[in-house]
Amino acid sequence: MTKPFELILGNCMDALPRIIPNIHACITDPPYGIGWKGHHASTMKWKEMKGDDGNLDLSPILNLPCFVACFGANNFPHQLPHAGRWMCWDKRVNPNADRMMGSPFELIWTNRTKGVSKFYRIMHGGAVNADGHGVRRVHPTQKPIQLMQQIIEDFTKPGDTVFDPFMGSGTTGVACARSGRHFIGVEIDPEHYKTACDRILSEFPE
Repeated sequence: MTKPFELILGNCMDALPRIIPNIHACITDPPYGIGWKGHHASTMKWKEMKGDDGNLDLSPILNLPCFVACFGANNFPHQLPHAGRWMCWDKRVNPNADRMMGSPFELIWTNRTKGVSKFYRIMHGGAVNADGHGVRRVHPTQKPIQLMQQIIEDFTKPGDTVFDPFMGSGTTGVACARSGRHFIGVEIDPEHYKTACDRILSEFPE
């Protein structure tokens, strides 16, 4: 990889054999297999997410021989290779925000079997966007850049290569650029792929 990033349009399982030797961590937010639906009117414009019908086999990702952090794994516990360690993202931060729409927290499975679990507090959801007031969301399940950057900096070193097999809008790649990591991302949806390319290309130096 001559550039600090590689962006691939296609099925991550097809690209996996070539990518595995080049990565230090996999940090991703895959389809949860729950038939996702928007929680409120503003999200109803989003189309259905590919792979969210519950038939996606994530075992090749969950069994990677590097650090793995996977959002939403509590929705597919039967696929987890072992107990691992769980991290928690508190999206409400204080009790007064508990009335905001959506889930108040999200769980993140990691393949670590030792060490202290992490707890991240970043308010996000409903009318609150952790990426900044008035910043338009470009993906239905888009994660805050700050959250992904904190996870990346906690579990990788500068210059490491982070892999996101379900790149979505490219937030993991943006976080890699801002934290001095290399990035490999794969996205199967052409529209989301273009969005991710635009966001990531604007962050990495020429």
